[in-house]
Amino acid sequence: MRESVRTEDLTRTFRGEEGEIKALDGVSLSVMPGEIFGLLGPNGAGKTTLTKILCTLLLPTSGKAFVNGYDVVQETAKIKEVINLASGGETPGYGILTVRENLWFFSQLYGLSNEESKKRVSQLIDAVGLQEKAKERMNRLSSGMKQRLNIARSMINDPRILFLDEPTLGLDVVFAQEIRQYIEKLVKVDPEKTVLLTTHYMAEADEMCDRVAIIDKGKIIVVEAPARLKSLFSKDVNLLVEVSFIGSRADELLKLKGVKGLSVTHSPEKNTTTLKLVLEEESTIPDVISAIKEMGVTMHMMNKAETTLETVFISLVGRGLE
Repeated sequence: MRESVRTEDLTRTFRGEEGEIKALDGVSLSVMPGEIFGLLGPNGAGKTTLTKILCTLLLPTSGKAFVNGYDVVQETAKIKEVINLASGGETPGYGILTVRENLWFFSQLYGLSNEESKKRVSQLIDAVGLQEKAKERMNRLSSGMKQRLNIARSMINDPRILFLDEPTLGLDVVFAQEIRQYIEKLVKVDPEKTVLLTTHYMAEADEMCDRVAIIDKGKIIVVEAPARLKSLFSKDVNLLVEVSFIGSRADELLKLKGVKGLSVTHSPEKNTTTLKLVLEEESTIPDVISAIKEMGVTMHMMNKAETTLETVFISLVGRGLE
């Protein structure tokens, strides 16, 4: 069976003020038809660069990449016929056009007949819950409604391979769940379809993806099914700690022996900091408590947590996505 996506030692470098920056460093992976494949990594890890290369929006510096068997450098036109892309926070069309007019416009770019366009547009408006906004100008929509339109636009050509970059960004919890279910149904109904998803929501990747690739500093660290990853790292000790605001001093915890990774989230409203630590073994816990006390902050809560895709990520990368 031909892969939907295949890369071989893919590299992309950019020239900046500080010299050459390697956004992708020898990336090799394959994604099969019928998969929802997740790409997880912190900002600057190379996720967007990889997505742009696969969507023919950016040329690789070296290496090879194929989408639906077509070379991203030599056969861009063939690739564009079978893919589409939706990015979170992206403007989904033209402000003066209505929701229905925008979708019809994009359908014409893909050569759909007038009859087919009308049918497809109506189906997508229903699918993303924009029935009441169908005659509304795009520039009058809320950010959440614009993202619904953006997702509908990405489906207009019934793509064989769909690239979703933070697709539920800006959506309320209920509709985000509906979108996830809709995407899962697309692949389930048509096993020839493939979805490549980049997301900061670990729970989203855990729920949706058949496999995930964790990428950091341009390199693929691991490719595996979420359940398998959680099983492999089940012996790690995961701590959830809430303290009074700790600032950048939290990084000192990474120097402790036995600390594999740390994620830090600050809450200015509550003047607190939430720490997620991954430890090699429980014997490190007293050292963590002592180190926090020495920083002069108040510990509000400490609990052990179960292994999740997020704690696996922290263990592998050494930090969280925040």
